[in-house]
Amino acid sequence: MQQILIDSTITRAHACAAGAAGSSAKTEALGRSKGSFTTKIHAITDAPGNPLDFILTGGQASDIGQAENLLALTTEGVAALVGDKGYDSDAFIQTLTEKAIEPVIAPRSNRINPRDCDWFTYKERDLIECFFNKIKHYRRISSRYEKLARNYMGFIRFVSALIWLR
Repeated sequence: MQQILIDSTITRAHACAAGAAGSSAKTEALGRSKGSFTTKIHAITDAPGNPLDFILTGGQASDIGQAENLLALTTEGVAALVGDKGYDSDAFIQTLTEKAIEPVIAPRSNRINPRDCDWFTYKERDLIECFFNKIKHYRRISSRYEKLARNYMGFIRFVSALIWLR
């Protein structure tokens, strides 16, 4: 595996998805945004945009908060990691450098000393955006109806298997 792509997307949850009996915020993976419940899907894909793994959090969670967890799931034979500005953190870039992974992450606009970025490789980030577009074509993914995150994750993995089979 030469490079991996990392990103996240937000899906809206139907009102019936909240309030599972005996559940916690972690088991539901629901967050509040303006007027509704949301879930954030953090994904990591290979270079052609095929899904490798996912993590679900509440919609208000930051991208960088789950980056290390996603990276721990797939690190074998990775030469570069492509991510957007949400993953531009000195600590995360240091972690990538220690693992001999080239960070291809756009610098945030408020950086005092902007880092260099391989913009040619960065343009391939659209493949993970296309992956999110593919999974959101399925109504069960674009609108979350499941009360528990593990059930919703099952549907995400099922749709990902369909994408792998194409």
